[in-house]
Formats: sequence, structure tokens, C-alpha cells
Amino acid sequence: MTQKFLLKNIVLLLNGFIGLTFMLSTSTAIGTEQDPHAHHKLMMKQPGYTSSIHTYVIPELYLNDTNNTKVSLQEILGGDGPVMLNFIFTTCTTICPILSATFSQVQRELGNEAKNVRMISITIDPEQDTPERLKEYAGRFKAESGWLFLTGSIDNIIATQKAFDAYRGDKMNHVPLTFLRSTQDGSWVRLEGFTSASEVVAEYRQHLSQ
Repeated sequence: MTQKFLLKNIVLLLNGFIGLTFMLSTSTAIGTEQDPHAHHKLMMKQPGYTSSIHTYVIPELYLNDTNNTKVSLQEILGGDGPVMLNFIFTTCTTICPILSATFSQVQRELGNEAKNVRMISITIDPEQDTPERLKEYAGRFKAESGWLFLTGSIDNIIATQKAFDAYRGDKMNHVPLTFLRSTQDGSWVRLEGFTSASEVVAEYRQHLSQ
């Protein structure tokens, strides 16, 4: 009698647990489906960032700046002088505003030194982000000279992301990345996660001094 009673209660508890698990997973799936930025919001809750050194081969292709002028990716990311790079898109309401606000603050923290640093923001949504839209976006974040915003064909934008191991198949799956290079033949510092402007400047100065 006691064994039957215990077995019945165990079955009831298991059924309840399975039901609760199903409800939670269904709720999460529905939430993600209803909110396309759910993935981004989850990432924003993860503190800190990782820093690693990489060598990237920049593809030989052309993108367009906010004046719709073609620019060589190899020239804009190569050559002498330090470079900072990130990937954004203008309709993003989570990750990208943070990355762009950070770059804006980096320019202010660097002061006169910012004139020697090329800052590049490349859209990952070229179908929506025309040169005109990127120009408006740049103004929104008070981008000063030396901070360029680039767009281009879908194929070229994907190729650029793949060159930096930043392509995630869909703009809604992108992750917060910042790339730093101090010399023409130098390696790139890859910062993955959310960084403050002070942290970006500190990483830049550390890499520049090496």
C-alpha cells in the first residue's frame, strides 16, 4: 500500500516537472519569436569581454562611404596608423547603439590623438543601410572626422564579416565585437563582448606600445 502510494506520488511529481519544463521552453520560444532582439538582450546581461590576438586577411573588395564613394577595404583597413573597427546596423536597438556610443566616447577620450586613429563602422544590413541612412546615423552619434561608416553589396559585406570571423548568418545573430590594429603589419586585437570606452582606449594604448 505504501509503495503504491509513493509510486503514484512520484509519477505525479514527474508529470508536473515535465509539464513545467515544457511550459518554460514554450514560453522562451514564443518570447524569442515575438521579440527578434531577445538574443541581443540576453547577451547584454553577460558582463565583461574577452581579448585575443588574431591575424586576419583583408579581402580585396570595395565598399561605399556615406558620400556613396567607393573605398578599398584593404586601403581603409591597411596602411600606416592605428585602426578601430566594429560591425553595426542602424535599425538595431540593443547591441549596436552601445557599440556606436562607445566609439563616440572613445573619440572624445582620445582627444587630439583621435585624429591619428581611423575608426570604421561597417553595416551588416546593406539592404536597409544606404549611404544616406548611415550619414544620418553617424550624425546621431556625433561622429567626428576619422570615423567612417561603410556599406556595400550583400556579397561584399558578408565577405568582410567572414574575413574577421564575425559572420553569423543573420543580422539578428550578430555579437558585440571590436577590432583594434596599431600597425600596418600588426595583428588585430579582437574584443568580444561589451567594452567601455575606457577599456577600448586602454586596450588600444597597450597594443600600440608593444
